[in-house]
Amino acid sequence: MKLFACVCALALASAPLAAAQATTTSTSSTTSTGTQSKKAPAGKKAPAGAARDVELTGTEMMKYDVTEITAKPGEKLHVILKALGTMPKIAMGHNFVLLKAGVSPMEVSNAAFNARATDFVPVEMKDKLIAFTKLAGGGETVDVTFTAPSKPGKYDFLCTFPGHFAAGMKGTLTVK
Repeated sequence: MKLFACVCALALASAPLAAAQATTTSTSSTTSTGTQSKKAPAGKKAPAGAARDVELTGTEMMKYDVTEITAKPGEKLHVILKALGTMPKIAMGHNFVLLKAGVSPMEVSNAAFNARATDFVPVEMKDKLIAFTKLAGGGETVDVTFTAPSKPGKYDFLCTFPGHFAAGMKGTLTVK
């Protein structure tokens, strides 16, 4: 536990420097800070039967650059998560976990704390999840394709790496 606390402290201390480096060396404007929310661009319509791409980035500041995604009921989505930064996933990994309606993100985050073997996706809660990715470390990309729920509503998504949800790495999929 002391080792985990040290790793977290190190990650938090070096995050501003790494984020600044990622911002200055990247050619895309994918950073988002504070509590500002950013919506996923509507993008081009996917051909019939194909999934629509939704690109997210996860930063060493423990934030997604997109916190709001909108989909039509039953729409097929392909979420692509790019982890920016230089830290390995053991110290600063990111994932995308989409919850079913009414599921508590805090409950899932707490259960994920001891689920390192399954990329911090708690096996005992898989029945409460719609979709999830593997863990991505700095410079890595992971993805998942799924069908949006047929019932209109709001569905939470979060990063279940320990401490990231509490730091604000979360968002909402709105089906309408």
